[in-house]
Amino acid sequence: MKSLILVEDDERLAELVSQYLTANGFSVTRFADGEGLIERVKASPPDAIILDVMLPGDDGFTLCNRLRQFYSGPLLFMTAKSESFDQVLGLEIGADDYVVKPVEPRVLLARVNALMRRATSTEAPVHSGSVVTFGKLSIDKLSRRVNLGGEDITLTSHEFDLLCLLADNASQLVERTTLYKELIGREYDGLDRSADVRVSRLRKKLKDNPQNPYRIKTIWGKGFFFVADAWSDE
Repeated sequence: MKSLILVEDDERLAELVSQYLTANGFSVTRFADGEGLIERVKASPPDAIILDVMLPGDDGFTLCNRLRQFYSGPLLFMTAKSESFDQVLGLEIGADDYVVKPVEPRVLLARVNALMRRATSTEAPVHSGSVVTFGKLSIDKLSRRVNLGGEDITLTSHEFDLLCLLADNASQLVERTTLYKELIGREYDGLDRSADVRVSRLRKKLKDNPQNPYRIKTIWGKGFFFVADAWSDE
């Protein structure tokens, strides 16, 4: 049975979501706030986490930031706010996706299942030649580890998948429509900024220049371009 932690202070909503997910094959552990959450996830990491943004005590953003220090599994935000600032901030600090409340339980279930499928789709063993190297960047698809200039880079499962998609298409344009379909699991509507946020987060971890990226470039109006010969320095 798949394990999931739900952090939601609205008792009625938490009960509704918990019952629906349980009926669809999840073992759900509920928290009304962040008290004890970090210790619980460290002791027994779940398959996925659903995290409300507005919580008593530490808010969801703070908890997400702390969780991402050691937890790389799927993490989805629920937010009552529809402003893009909240959504972008959530993605920037490590969430894999978000839904805006009120959300239908079946929609939430579909989002969680999609995140979990993408998180596990690359866990099957690959051939021994699984290490891809670009200058000082090394990507090991078997162990899902990334090293840059001798330093291990910690990526979430979805950040790693994004890097692999770009690296597999090095020196080629990866269109936004492809990225949304392959990694986010929905069609690009022309307005959604989540892909840009994910790429920006990846750039930061890979020490790219945020003002003038030279390793992972944005081709405005089209998509992203992984520069194969831009990894000789750190």
